[in-house]
Amino acid sequence: MAGNDSDADDATQEALLSIVRKISSFKGDSKFSTWAYRIATNACLDLIRKRNRRPRLSFSEATESNYPPERSRRSMEDQISDRLLIEEALHSLPDEFRIPLILRDQTGMSYKEVANVLSLPEGTVKSRIARARERLKVEIFGNQNEEQNVKGLEHE
Repeated sequence: MAGNDSDADDATQEALLSIVRKISSFKGDSKFSTWAYRIATNACLDLIRKRNRRPRLSFSEATESNYPPERSRRSMEDQISDRLLIEEALHSLPDEFRIPLILRDQTGMSYKEVANVLSLPEGTVKSRIARARERLKVEIFGNQNEEQNVKGLEHE
């Protein structure tokens, strides 16, 4: 959710400190994990807001500066390239779509748990995740899928 290891470490530290400070406010109305995920999500959102105030590297600058040319194994380059492409596509999503997708797909939370963490109706969570996945497909693969869907609709 944070986008890089360093920011994730910072958000994790902030979340753990908040959990320790606020443990007395846990009422048991929900599962502890849901409460803790909400705190972690808030820590990430705070970090994202702060980061958005800082300048960001572009995709081309990030690939050139972070991975030296001596890595010659093609499969390793492909993996790195794919990972960077996916991360860049994820970061292009608005928070309202990216966060539910990450909570669902990377943490393994159920739709109901994501809904509780984000204080949203479960149907809203499902639709945002579906929209996020569609946007990622378009971002990564281009408009090929959309063009095929439009062609499919034209024949109906």
